[in-house]
Amino acid sequence: MTPVVFVHGIRVSATMWGPVTARLDRPAVAVDLPGHGTRRGEPFTMEAATSAVAAAIDEVGGRAFVAGLSLGGYVGIATAGRFPGRVAGLAALGCTALPGRYAWIYRSLASLAARDPSLADRISAYGLRRALPGPAGEAMVAGGLSCEVMPQAVAAVAGHDQLAALAAYPGRVWLVNGARDPFRANERDFLRACRDGRLILVPRRGHLGVLAAPGPLARLLGDLCAQLDGPAGGRAGGDRTGRPESGAEGRAGQTESGGGDQAGRLESAVATPSPR
Repeated sequence: MTPVVFVHGIRVSATMWGPVTARLDRPAVAVDLPGHGTRRGEPFTMEAATSAVAAAIDEVGGRAFVAGLSLGGYVGIATAGRFPGRVAGLAALGCTALPGRYAWIYRSLASLAARDPSLADRISAYGLRRALPGPAGEAMVAGGLSCEVMPQAVAAVAGHDQLAALAAYPGRVWLVNGARDPFRANERDFLRACRDGRLILVPRRGHLGVLAAPGPLARLLGDLCAQLDGPAGGRAGGDRTGRPESGAEGRAGQTESGGGDQAGRLESAVATPSPR
């Protein structure tokens, strides 16, 4: 059974994945990136971040499915490009925007947050709890926030060639975006860069919205992992017929039992294959 390594977003920590890992039916570990969570104060570089993910993969046996959201998705892509033999498959969520002409906006916001990290942390905690009411929001802030590291993280992402990393990775990639996520901007470019990629769109969700229903998200990721568990799992050149991935339209659309304070479902997510 393929284990999963989860990678968190910017300024939060590994705890953000707690509601998902608790519902996942396979071995999983969530890693703190440099400058975040238990590693707060460490400098963030893409090399250090990918090394942290590789170390977590080694802890679970040396080969794993990597799932990351936002910054974690960009780091996951970079890890797959740098350590392709360790990454059995990749789910990159909310991370298909190239820096381009809007990079200065993210740099400016990150710089502003770093000027007064304690204030930025409090504002971020409030915003995250509002965006994800209940356990999902609490999980986002449980490991502490690290707004002081944001300029380093933004610079690392802006300075890394994500499309080249995807092109270098021979394994299977699922790009997962909320339909309302502004980080969808260049999803077709990312999809074309994949050797064996799928694009999964989740209707009516924004950048963090997929986390509001941790049960369905865990089932979706579990279904994707299951495709890697067989003898041919993780090899490039899979089915490119355009049919939704297993779990993308079936299980991902189920109503979550329990957790009535959550959004409850990932409705009718649809997968599109890469055009290669």
